[in-house]
Amino acid sequence: MGPNGSGKSTFLRICSLLEEPDGGEVKFISGNNLASKDINLKRRITLVLPKIGVFNTTVFNNVAYGLKIRGLSKREINDRVNSVLDTVGLTHKKSENALTLSSGETQRLGIARAIAIRPEILFLDEPTASLDPQSTTIIEDLILRIRKQDSMIIVIVTHNVFQARRVADNVLFMYEGKIVDYGPNKEFFEKPRDERAYRFITGQMVY
Repeated sequence: MGPNGSGKSTFLRICSLLEEPDGGEVKFISGNNLASKDINLKRRITLVLPKIGVFNTTVFNNVAYGLKIRGLSKREINDRVNSVLDTVGLTHKKSENALTLSSGETQRLGIARAIAIRPEILFLDEPTASLDPQSTTIIEDLILRIRKQDSMIIVIVTHNVFQARRVADNVLFMYEGKIVDYGPNKEFFEKPRDERAYRFITGQMVY
């Protein structure tokens, strides 16, 4: 979490191997250096961007694409796609063209594609940006449900204090490219250690 321009999205892009860090190193939880070009390591990490690009085909085929290139059998692809579409509430849309989905449905499609490949770490960059309150609630409930059902780690970027309160187990607060405060949800919001974090969560920081 942090104000606009604090480096949150860049941090996620570095962790998901889309950008190289200017200095230091990032290590995977197994100890592997993320600077590695190992394709198998990359396949254990998935990033969902704020704007979801979709293929001009059915919702089902959009979700199935990543599984097909990984060489899964037709039966397993069918089972996985149907399962994740049920999880994100898009089963009734599976035969429709993905380009006809609403913005909230498109965001859920992006999450469905990500979790279908069963990553160890799921990165979500502003997953509810520009969505209406109802769609935001659906996405947040979906995130909480995935967290309970699966063992994957979910890392979310947001500048929405209320969203962080609702969905986070732990919070990292970034300011001008650095993590300046962190802690478990309750502890962080009740007693932040950094003055900038305090000003941000209390609405005193103008950005």
